[in-house]
Amino acid sequence: MINRLAGIRKSRGVAAVDLAAQAGITRQAIYAIEAGTYMPNTAVALKLARALETTVEELFALDPEDHPLAELRVFEPLDGADLLAPGEPIQICRVGRRAIGVAAPLFPAYLPVADGIISDSTHATIAGESDDTNRLLIAGCDPALSVLAAHAREAGIDVVLANGNSARSLEWLRDGKIDIAGTHLDDPAASRRGFSVVTFALWEEGLVVRRGNPKAIRRVEDLGNPGVEFINREEGSGSRRLFDTLIASAGMTSSKLKGSRNAAAGHLAAAWAVASGAADCCIAASSGARRFGLDFIPLASERFELVIHKRDLTRKAVQGVLDVLNRSRFRRQLEVIAGYDVSRAGETTL
Repeated sequence: MINRLAGIRKSRGVAAVDLAAQAGITRQAIYAIEAGTYMPNTAVALKLARALETTVEELFALDPEDHPLAELRVFEPLDGADLLAPGEPIQICRVGRRAIGVAAPLFPAYLPVADGIISDSTHATIAGESDDTNRLLIAGCDPALSVLAAHAREAGIDVVLANGNSARSLEWLRDGKIDIAGTHLDDPAASRRGFSVVTFALWEEGLVVRRGNPKAIRRVEDLGNPGVEFINREEGSGSRRLFDTLIASAGMTSSKLKGSRNAAAGHLAAAWAVASGAADCCIAASSGARRFGLDFIPLASERFELVIHKRDLTRKAVQGVLDVLNRSRFRRQLEVIAGYDVSRAGETTL
Protein backbone atom coordinates (compact mmCIF):
# COMPACT_ATOMS: atom_id res chain seq x y z
CA MET A 1 0.00 0.00 0.00
CA ILE A 2 1.34 3.44 -0.97
CA ASN A 3 0.63 5.88 1.87
CA ARG A 4 1.40 9.57 1.20
CA LEU A 5 -0.55 11.01 4.13
CA ALA A 6 2.44 12.09 6.20
CA GLY A 7 4.22 13.76 3.29
CA ILE A 8 1.16 15.62 2.04
CA ARG A 9 0.15 16.70 5.55
CA LYS A 10 3.61 18.11 6.27
CA SER A 11 3.85 19.77 2.86
CA ARG A 12 0.57 21.55 3.61
CA GLY A 13 1.88 22.63 7.01
CA VAL A 14 -1.02 20.95 8.81
CA ALA A 15 -0.44 19.70 12.35
CA ALA A 16 -1.56 16.16 13.17
CA VAL A 17 -3.87 17.42 15.91
CA ASP A 18 -5.60 19.83 13.53
CA LEU A 19 -6.03 17.19 10.83
CA ALA A 20 -7.41 14.78 13.41
CA ALA A 21 -10.01 17.33 14.50
CA GLN A 22 -11.17 17.89 10.91
CA ALA A 23 -11.38 14.13 10.25
CA GLY A 24 -13.17 13.39 13.51
CA ILE A 25 -10.50 11.01 14.84
CA THR A 26 -7.68 11.19 17.39
CA ARG A 27 -4.16 12.48 16.83
CA GLN A 28 -2.89 8.99 17.68
CA ALA A 29 -5.04 7.60 14.86
CA ILE A 30 -3.41 10.03 12.41
CA TYR A 31 0.03 8.80 13.42
CA ALA A 32 -1.11 5.17 13.17
CA ILE A 33 -2.47 5.75 9.66
CA GLU A 34 0.77 7.42 8.61
CA ALA A 35 2.75 4.50 10.06
CA GLY A 36 0.59 2.02 8.13
CA THR A 37 -0.68 0.19 11.24
CA TYR A 38 -4.23 1.53 10.93
CA MET A 39 -6.34 1.56 7.78
CA PRO A 40 -8.97 4.34 7.62
CA ASN A 41 -12.48 3.50 6.48
CA THR A 42 -14.02 5.24 3.48
CA ALA A 43 -15.58 8.10 5.47
CA VAL A 44 -12.34 8.96 7.28
CA ALA A 45 -10.30 8.75 4.06
CA LEU A 46 -12.68 11.18 2.36
CA LYS A 47 -12.47 13.59 5.30
CA LEU A 48 -8.67 13.46 5.24
CA ALA A 49 -8.61 14.16 1.52
CA ARG A 50 -11.02 17.08 1.88
CA ALA A 51 -9.06 18.57 4.78
CA LEU A 52 -5.81 18.38 2.79
CA GLU A 53 -7.48 19.56 -0.45
CA THR A 54 -6.51 16.44 -2.39
CA THR A 55 -8.01 13.11 -3.45
CA VAL A 56 -8.19 9.78 -1.69
CA GLU A 57 -6.25 8.24 -4.58
CA GLU A 58 -3.44 10.73 -4.00
CA LEU A 59 -3.29 9.85 -0.30
CA PHE A 60 -3.58 6.07 -0.64
CA ALA A 61 -2.93 3.71 -3.54
CA LEU A 62 -2.26 0.03 -4.10
CA ASP A 63 1.35 -0.85 -4.79
CA PRO A 64 1.76 -3.64 -7.37
CA GLU A 65 5.11 -4.40 -5.75
CA ASP A 66 3.57 -4.56 -2.28
CA HIS A 67 4.59 -7.46 -0.08
CA PRO A 68 2.19 -10.42 -0.06
CA LEU A 69 -0.33 -10.62 2.77
CA ALA A 70 0.93 -14.05 3.74
CA GLU A 71 4.27 -15.83 3.70
CA LEU A 72 5.00 -19.54 3.32
CA ARG A 73 6.91 -20.90 6.32
CA VAL A 74 8.38 -24.31 7.03
CA PHE A 75 7.46 -26.02 10.30
CA GLU A 76 7.87 -29.35 12.06
CA PRO A 77 4.63 -30.91 13.36
CA LEU A 78 4.58 -31.27 17.13
CA ASP A 79 3.09 -34.74 16.78
CA GLY A 80 4.29 -36.61 13.71
CA ALA A 81 1.18 -38.78 13.88
CA ASP A 82 -1.12 -35.81 13.27
CA LEU A 83 -2.75 -35.76 9.83
CA LEU A 84 -2.69 -32.08 8.97
CA ALA A 85 -4.92 -30.98 6.09
CA PRO A 86 -4.49 -27.82 3.96
CA GLY A 87 -6.68 -25.00 5.26
CA GLU A 88 -6.59 -25.99 8.92
CA PRO A 89 -5.48 -23.29 11.40
CA ILE A 90 -2.05 -23.65 12.99
CA GLN A 91 0.27 -21.82 15.39
CA ILE A 92 4.04 -21.88 14.94
CA CYS A 93 6.35 -21.47 17.91
CA ARG A 94 10.13 -21.13 17.82
CA VAL A 95 11.63 -23.66 20.26
CA GLY A 96 15.39 -23.32 20.21
CA ARG A 97 16.31 -23.62 16.53
CA ARG A 98 13.17 -25.54 15.58
CA ALA A 99 9.89 -24.13 14.24
CA ILE A 100 7.20 -26.30 15.81
CA GLY A 101 3.68 -26.28 14.38
CA VAL A 102 0.71 -26.89 16.69
CA ALA A 103 -2.64 -27.58 15.05
CA ALA A 104 -5.84 -26.48 16.75
CA PRO A 105 -7.47 -29.29 18.78
CA LEU A 106 -10.75 -30.69 17.50
CA PHE A 107 -12.26 -30.15 20.94
CA PRO A 108 -11.26 -27.75 23.74
CA ALA A 109 -8.43 -29.32 25.72
CA TYR A 110 -8.50 -26.83 28.57
CA LEU A 111 -11.04 -25.19 30.82
CA PRO A 112 -12.49 -22.00 29.33
CA VAL A 113 -11.64 -18.62 30.80
CA ALA A 114 -14.47 -17.87 33.23
CA ASP A 115 -15.44 -15.60 36.13
CA GLY A 116 -16.78 -18.44 38.25
CA ILE A 117 -19.33 -21.25 38.23
CA ILE A 118 -23.13 -21.41 38.06
CA SER A 119 -24.84 -21.90 41.41
CA ASP A 120 -28.38 -22.10 40.07
CA SER A 121 -30.37 -20.76 37.13
CA THR A 122 -29.92 -17.11 38.19
CA HIS A 123 -26.87 -17.05 40.48
CA ALA A 124 -23.14 -17.65 40.03
CA THR A 125 -20.27 -18.05 42.44
CA ILE A 126 -17.52 -15.67 41.32
CA ALA A 127 -13.85 -16.33 42.03
CA GLY A 128 -12.59 -13.06 43.46
CA GLU A 129 -13.36 -9.59 42.18
CA SER A 130 -14.70 -9.26 38.64
CA ASP A 131 -14.58 -6.02 36.67
CA ASP A 132 -17.10 -6.12 33.82
CA THR A 133 -17.27 -2.36 33.19
CA ASN A 134 -15.13 -2.57 30.06
CA ARG A 135 -16.78 -5.65 28.60
CA LEU A 136 -18.80 -6.06 25.44
CA LEU A 137 -21.16 -8.95 24.78
CA ILE A 138 -21.21 -9.87 21.09
CA ALA A 139 -23.50 -12.59 19.73
CA GLY A 140 -23.32 -14.16 16.29
CA CYS A 141 -22.52 -17.30 14.33
CA ASP A 142 -19.38 -16.27 12.43
CA PRO A 143 -16.48 -18.48 13.60
CA ALA A 144 -14.09 -15.58 12.91
CA LEU A 145 -15.59 -13.43 15.68
CA SER A 146 -12.95 -15.04 17.89
CA VAL A 147 -10.28 -13.25 15.84
CA LEU A 148 -12.05 -9.93 16.48
CA ALA A 149 -12.27 -10.72 20.21
CA ALA A 150 -8.55 -11.54 20.41
CA HIS A 151 -7.52 -8.25 18.78
CA ALA A 152 -10.00 -6.30 20.92
CA ARG A 153 -8.47 -7.76 24.06
CA GLU A 154 -5.04 -6.62 22.88
CA ALA A 155 -6.56 -3.13 22.73
CA GLY A 156 -7.78 -3.43 26.33
CA ILE A 157 -11.40 -4.36 25.55
CA ASP A 158 -12.75 -7.55 27.08
CA VAL A 159 -15.10 -9.22 24.61
CA VAL A 160 -17.44 -12.03 25.60
CA LEU A 161 -18.80 -14.07 22.67
CA ALA A 162 -22.20 -15.77 22.66
CA ASN A 163 -23.03 -18.32 19.98
CA GLY A 164 -26.33 -17.48 18.31
CA ASN A 165 -27.73 -17.53 14.81
CA SER A 166 -28.51 -14.28 13.01
CA ALA A 167 -32.20 -14.08 13.93
CA ARG A 168 -31.63 -14.90 17.57
CA SER A 169 -28.72 -12.47 17.90
CA LEU A 170 -30.87 -9.64 16.52
CA GLU A 171 -33.62 -10.60 18.95
CA TRP A 172 -31.20 -10.45 21.88
CA LEU A 173 -30.01 -7.02 20.71
CA ARG A 174 -33.54 -5.64 20.52
CA ASP A 175 -34.25 -7.05 24.00
CA GLY A 176 -31.20 -5.21 25.37
CA LYS A 177 -29.39 -8.42 26.33
CA ILE A 178 -26.26 -7.94 24.19
CA ASP A 179 -24.17 -5.02 22.93
CA ILE A 180 -23.56 -6.11 19.32
CA ALA A 181 -25.33 -8.63 17.08
CA GLY A 182 -23.62 -10.39 14.20
CA THR A 183 -25.88 -11.26 11.27
CA HIS A 184 -25.82 -12.28 7.63
CA LEU A 185 -29.56 -12.25 7.01
CA ASP A 186 -29.41 -9.12 4.84
CA ASP A 187 -32.59 -8.09 6.64
CA PRO A 188 -33.64 -4.41 6.42
CA ALA A 189 -35.33 -4.85 9.80
CA ALA A 190 -31.85 -4.99 11.36
CA SER A 191 -31.46 -1.26 10.75
CA ARG A 192 -34.74 -0.09 12.24
CA ARG A 193 -35.41 1.67 15.52
CA GLY A 194 -32.09 3.41 15.95
CA PHE A 195 -29.60 0.72 14.93
CA SER A 196 -26.41 1.14 12.93
CA VAL A 197 -24.97 -1.57 10.66
CA VAL A 198 -21.20 -2.02 10.20
CA THR A 199 -19.61 -4.44 7.74
CA PHE A 200 -17.45 -7.11 9.37
CA ALA A 201 -16.41 -8.98 6.22
CA LEU A 202 -17.62 -10.42 2.94
CA TRP A 203 -17.68 -14.20 2.94
CA GLU A 204 -18.96 -17.18 0.98
CA GLU A 205 -21.46 -19.80 2.04
CA GLY A 206 -21.63 -23.11 0.28
CA LEU A 207 -21.63 -26.86 0.43
CA VAL A 208 -19.10 -28.35 2.84
CA VAL A 209 -18.11 -31.91 1.92
CA ARG A 210 -15.50 -34.44 2.95
CA ARG A 211 -11.97 -34.20 1.60
CA GLY A 212 -11.88 -35.32 -1.99
CA ASN A 213 -15.69 -35.03 -2.22
CA PRO A 214 -16.26 -38.83 -2.37
CA LYS A 215 -20.03 -38.43 -2.97
CA ALA A 216 -19.41 -36.06 -5.94
CA ILE A 217 -21.68 -33.34 -4.52
CA ARG A 218 -21.57 -30.26 -6.75
CA ARG A 219 -24.94 -28.54 -6.29
CA VAL A 220 -28.02 -28.68 -4.08
CA GLU A 221 -29.75 -31.06 -6.48
CA ASP A 222 -27.13 -33.68 -5.57
CA LEU A 223 -28.47 -33.71 -2.02
CA GLY A 224 -31.42 -35.69 -3.34
CA ASN A 225 -29.21 -38.70 -4.08
CA PRO A 226 -30.22 -41.54 -1.72
CA GLY A 227 -26.60 -42.17 -0.71
CA VAL A 228 -26.05 -38.60 0.55
CA GLU A 229 -26.54 -37.81 4.25
CA PHE A 230 -27.19 -34.10 4.76
CA ILE A 231 -27.21 -32.11 8.00
CA ASN A 232 -29.24 -28.91 8.13
CA ARG A 233 -28.85 -25.72 10.15
CA GLU A 234 -31.28 -24.57 12.83
CA GLU A 235 -34.29 -22.36 12.13
CA GLY A 236 -33.44 -18.66 12.17
CA SER A 237 -29.93 -19.08 10.79
CA GLY A 238 -28.80 -17.46 7.57
CA SER A 239 -27.58 -20.84 6.32
CA ARG A 240 -31.04 -22.36 6.82
CA ARG A 241 -32.61 -19.48 4.90
CA LEU A 242 -30.12 -19.99 2.05
CA PHE A 243 -30.82 -23.73 2.02
CA ASP A 244 -34.60 -23.23 1.93
CA THR A 245 -34.26 -20.71 -0.92
CA LEU A 246 -32.03 -22.97 -3.01
CA ILE A 247 -34.19 -26.04 -2.45
CA ALA A 248 -37.32 -24.14 -3.45
CA SER A 249 -35.61 -22.79 -6.58
CA ALA A 250 -34.62 -26.34 -7.52
CA GLY A 251 -38.21 -27.51 -7.13
CA MET A 252 -37.24 -29.94 -4.38
CA THR A 253 -38.86 -30.81 -1.05
CA SER A 254 -36.46 -30.66 1.89
CA SER A 255 -38.36 -33.31 3.86
CA LYS A 256 -37.38 -35.86 1.22
CA LEU A 257 -33.66 -35.22 1.67
CA LYS A 258 -31.93 -37.73 3.88
CA GLY A 259 -30.94 -36.12 7.19
CA SER A 260 -32.41 -32.69 6.43
CA ARG A 261 -34.48 -32.78 9.64
CA ASN A 262 -31.30 -33.00 11.70
CA ALA A 263 -29.91 -29.57 12.53
CA ALA A 264 -26.55 -28.31 13.80
CA ALA A 265 -26.30 -25.09 15.82
CA GLY A 266 -23.51 -23.18 14.13
CA HIS A 267 -21.14 -23.28 11.17
CA LEU A 268 -18.43 -25.20 13.02
CA ALA A 269 -20.90 -27.69 14.48
CA ALA A 270 -22.26 -28.41 11.00
CA ALA A 271 -18.78 -28.71 9.49
CA TRP A 272 -17.69 -31.01 12.33
CA ALA A 273 -20.59 -33.35 11.52
CA VAL A 274 -19.10 -33.70 8.04
CA ALA A 275 -15.51 -34.04 9.31
CA SER A 276 -16.49 -36.74 11.82
CA GLY A 277 -18.41 -38.77 9.23
CA ALA A 278 -21.84 -38.17 10.76
CA ALA A 279 -22.91 -36.43 7.54
CA ASP A 280 -21.71 -36.14 3.96
CA CYS A 281 -22.59 -32.49 3.45
CA CYS A 282 -23.83 -29.31 5.12
CA ILE A 283 -24.22 -25.65 4.20
CA ALA A 284 -21.83 -23.39 6.09
CA ALA A 285 -19.39 -20.51 5.75
CA SER A 286 -16.08 -21.19 4.03
CA SER A 287 -14.29 -20.68 7.36
CA GLY A 288 -16.10 -23.74 8.72
CA ALA A 289 -14.67 -25.88 5.92
CA ARG A 290 -11.20 -24.45 6.50
CA ARG A 291 -11.31 -25.23 10.20
CA PHE A 292 -11.42 -28.99 9.53
CA GLY A 293 -9.63 -29.09 6.18
CA LEU A 294 -12.79 -29.98 4.23
CA ASP A 295 -13.71 -29.27 0.61
CA PHE A 296 -15.97 -26.33 -0.17
CA ILE A 297 -18.31 -25.58 -3.08
CA PRO A 298 -19.40 -21.89 -2.97
CA LEU A 299 -23.08 -21.10 -3.45
CA ALA A 300 -23.53 -17.47 -2.39
CA SER A 301 -21.50 -14.40 -1.45
CA GLU A 302 -22.76 -12.62 1.65
CA ARG A 303 -22.00 -9.74 3.95
CA PHE A 304 -21.56 -10.49 7.64
CA GLU A 305 -22.54 -7.39 9.59
CA LEU A 306 -22.35 -6.04 13.12
CA VAL A 307 -25.56 -4.36 14.27
CA ILE A 308 -25.22 -1.81 17.09
CA HIS A 309 -27.54 0.61 18.85
CA LYS A 310 -26.71 4.09 17.54
CA ARG A 311 -26.73 5.35 21.11
CA ASP A 312 -23.79 3.01 21.84
CA LEU A 313 -21.56 4.23 19.01
CA THR A 314 -19.96 6.79 21.30
CA ARG A 315 -19.04 4.21 23.97
CA LYS A 316 -15.28 3.85 24.27
CA ALA A 317 -15.39 0.05 24.15
CA VAL A 318 -17.57 0.04 21.03
CA GLN A 319 -15.32 2.56 19.32
CA GLY A 320 -12.34 0.37 20.19
CA VAL A 321 -13.91 -2.69 18.55
CA LEU A 322 -14.77 -0.71 15.42
CA ASP A 323 -11.20 0.58 15.30
CA VAL A 324 -9.96 -3.02 15.26
CA LEU A 325 -11.84 -3.59 11.98
CA ASN A 326 -9.52 -1.06 10.33
CA ARG A 327 -6.25 -2.44 11.66
CA SER A 328 -3.98 -3.99 9.03
CA ARG A 329 -2.87 -6.90 11.22
CA PHE A 330 -6.45 -7.89 12.01
CA ARG A 331 -7.43 -7.72 8.36
CA ARG A 332 -4.47 -9.86 7.28
CA GLN A 333 -5.37 -12.52 9.83
CA LEU A 334 -9.01 -12.55 8.75
CA GLU A 335 -7.98 -12.94 5.11
CA VAL A 336 -5.48 -15.73 5.73
CA ILE A 337 -7.20 -17.71 8.50
CA ALA A 338 -10.84 -17.34 7.50
CA GLY A 339 -10.44 -16.60 3.79
CA TYR A 340 -12.71 -13.55 3.97
CA ASP A 341 -12.81 -10.41 1.82
CA VAL A 342 -12.07 -7.52 4.20
CA SER A 343 -12.01 -4.73 1.61
CA ARG A 344 -15.18 -3.20 3.10
CA ALA A 345 -14.60 -4.05 6.75
CA GLY A 346 -15.52 -1.16 9.04
CA GLU A 347 -17.89 0.51 6.58
CA THR A 348 -21.01 1.87 8.25
CA THR A 349 -23.94 1.33 5.93
CA LEU A 350 -26.60 2.94 8.13
